[in-house]
Amino acid sequence: MAISRYLESRKNITGSVCGLVGLALTFTGVAGPYWPVVVAGLYGAGALIAPPERPPVPDFPDPSAQLDALRGDFGTLRTYLAEIELPPAAAGRLTELTELLGALLDPGWSGELLAQDPEGVHTLSRSVRQDVPEAVDTFVRTRWWTRLAPGQESPERHLERQLTLLQEEAERLAAALRETEARRQESHTRYLEDRAN
Repeated sequence: MAISRYLESRKNITGSVCGLVGLALTFTGVAGPYWPVVVAGLYGAGALIAPPERPPVPDFPDPSAQLDALRGDFGTLRTYLAEIELPPAAAGRLTELTELLGALLDPGWSGELLAQDPEGVHTLSRSVRQDVPEAVDTFVRTRWWTRLAPGQESPERHLERQLTLLQEEAERLAAALRETEARRQESHTRYLEDRAN
């Protein structure tokens, strides 16, 4: 395997071309009796001056493939959240947040826009895979401890604040996507106006 890789390498190809030049010099009589040294030397020189092999670029999934995986993870998150009992205010906030995340992950127009926005995909991925589950799980664990040692700040208030912050982040992402579409529409209007003049 390593031999076949070397035979196809840039070093071997460049060295072989230079070696052929050495053979040509031999047949024209320039190399004389030292032709094996000339051919080997030119091959070695060619192999040394050849550009190095470039490793292949990693084939990472494009944002649309990442979105497909994220949609599956969002389904898993919704199943998890359905099993958790939350106070009414936090439950309402969580419902609003998951509806917004679901709308952003919809395969329709927002999915097409997100596929062109790796930062947006990262923001959604972090919310679905890390922030929301962590907020809810921390609440569940902290609520248990609070029952053993009352008098601490309410874990419900922390959860509501965390969910509010996550919803604000998702709303900013939705506003950025809306702004992208608005700019696209304005650009098309200007194009049509310029074309009409």
